[in-house]
Amino acid sequence: MQGLTRLLKLKIAVTAIFWCIPLLLFPAAWFIQLGVPSPEPMLFARLLGAAYLALLVGYYEGLRGIQRGGNPIAIIHTGIASNAGAGLLMAYFGLSGAWNAWGQGAIIFMWISTLGAFYVAAKLVYFRVLVSRV
Repeated sequence: MQGLTRLLKLKIAVTAIFWCIPLLLFPAAWFIQLGVPSPEPMLFARLLGAAYLALLVGYYEGLRGIQRGGNPIAIIHTGIASNAGAGLLMAYFGLSGAWNAWGQGAIIFMWISTLGAFYVAAKLVYFRVLVSRV
């Protein structure tokens, strides 16, 4: 399960740096500077940041469990639901033009995030298949 361990470590780092910390801590003006409309009300951005933090705790605990030889199925299912759902939502909003008025860097960031979410979901489906064979 070394590949799954690496994937979870990457997912934890990227989510913390690019999603959780900004949504929890960035002032509204920083979002605008990054080319993203300021979330209104800011409360919902902070709540989303807290939800991402909870997911990170789950990923971390799942990672620790795997390193101790535990069954990774629960964290795999959590990751598939989270990443596939996020990927579908971001793809829908991106394709519908919801980001058209955003800055170019923000649009690129969102498409990279969309592809990243789909990639993580696909890799987790792969690991799900591996785990079911054991």
